[in-house]
Amino acid sequence: MALTLPFLSVSCQPQVESAKIVTIDKVGAIAIPEEIAPIGKIPFQMPDLKRPVFPELTVNISDKGAKADEPITLIVNQTIMDVHNRGGGTVVIPKGKWKSGRIVLKSNVNLHLEDKAEIEFPGTVESYLPAVFTRHEGIEIMGAGAFIYANGENNIAVTGKGIIYGPAMNAEIRQLPNGNTVVENDISSTTPVAQRIFDGMDGRGFYRPKTISPINCTNVLIEGITMERSAFWNVCPIYCENVIIRGITVNSIGVPSGDGIDIESCKNVLIEYSTLNCGDDCFTLKAGRAEDGLRVGKATENVIIRYSLAKDGHGGITCGSETAGGVENIYLHDCVFDGTQVGIRFKTRRNRAGGVSGILYENIRMTNVGEAFKWDLLGSKRYMGELANRIPPRAVNKLTPIIKDIKIRNFIVESANKVLSINGIPEVPCSNILIENGKINSQKLITAMNDVNGFILRNLEINSQDNKISILDGQNILFDNVLFTVPAGELYTNIRGEKSKNIVYQDEKSKIVCTHKKPIKVKQLTR
Repeated sequence: MALTLPFLSVSCQPQVESAKIVTIDKVGAIAIPEEIAPIGKIPFQMPDLKRPVFPELTVNISDKGAKADEPITLIVNQTIMDVHNRGGGTVVIPKGKWKSGRIVLKSNVNLHLEDKAEIEFPGTVESYLPAVFTRHEGIEIMGAGAFIYANGENNIAVTGKGIIYGPAMNAEIRQLPNGNTVVENDISSTTPVAQRIFDGMDGRGFYRPKTISPINCTNVLIEGITMERSAFWNVCPIYCENVIIRGITVNSIGVPSGDGIDIESCKNVLIEYSTLNCGDDCFTLKAGRAEDGLRVGKATENVIIRYSLAKDGHGGITCGSETAGGVENIYLHDCVFDGTQVGIRFKTRRNRAGGVSGILYENIRMTNVGEAFKWDLLGSKRYMGELANRIPPRAVNKLTPIIKDIKIRNFIVESANKVLSINGIPEVPCSNILIENGKINSQKLITAMNDVNGFILRNLEINSQDNKISILDGQNILFDNVLFTVPAGELYTNIRGEKSKNIVYQDEKSKIVCTHKKPIKVKQLTR
């Protein structure tokens, strides 16, 4: 049923002060200060993170016989082990073009890439043997790991102004299928991890290596480096605690699943002054997938993302789609999303378990985004089969994810194709969501608010070339002091679904409750 909301001349003050919203010149790798500022007042308890400190010992691999025309794999790994055994220090990759297989970091070692140092990693399966313990898209396996890998280490770093390159775009490992369908269908949750071998040998499958991926590590620093042409996700700490990622640059456009930074089941993480230009999501929070993620049961929690820039990519900041261990206590502020398909994105699926809660995003600028806010919780039939069908509702069980307690405030969307869409899960509607204090310029308005229970849009100015809002089984939705500038000054709200109720438009002077049974013209702030 469509409700027409004609023009009502009511004054409305600006809802956000433009001068206080961060600009693009203040964020990203080009703006990084030397020191790490205190985290300040945040909405959860988390210690101030400090750079790891390393002993003065410094060893240059050139002094160990490394030559630019020969792979440095053996030399660099032996040097790392030697420095580790001597109590720690810095291993230097000097200026020049180098080729290396998998590099394994050890405790108390800083791998430092000098300015104009370039390391290219190989594209053959054999280069990533033997298989190591890792996680692929939220499922534990024995596989390639990463170009730079560590397991169970403390006080480690990858720093410098150098560049890490993945293999050529026609390399062998890029031609192999990265799984058959979705990983939870490829790997039985009852198979012991030691038997989940994906090394590409003897007919076995092969999952492409990440660029940098420490697992089970503490006190991790990744700073200053540039990553180009990744084979898969770029920076992905797994099961780590006390992680600092700052001043990095990622360029992975054209790489399938070329995510920028994926924080996976980690605690106490600071990401700042980074620039991501990606073939998939940019800043991403993950916590394991389906049954295997529940078995592990580790959340991603206490994460701060600040003064960073997301450029090309699927999502500027994305929670999910792996949510089994829970994604909670995430604070993003003073960031710019410039050209991403979606600005703020929440993803999960019916079988992904866990959920997302305790999210605060504020002081954000978006420019030329496809969609400012998106909740994609069902997925496509191609990957999820019948689970992607909204109806019928499924029984709620341990694999049912819950998305709730999200606050987004103080923002400017300079240009977007669409303001908002929500495709929730009917049996567990996303709830307790607040978007407030913002200005939005868009082509389209709100194309879907499906399966929501508790959603407030407050103190917003929305300038759109469209005037349609679509709600399906939406409950307890409040438009509070929202000024719409739309064609002809008329706003059309299409309300469907038996569960839709308590949909309210209000300002200082009026309150209208929209219902199926009352198809009346209601007055609302437009111009």
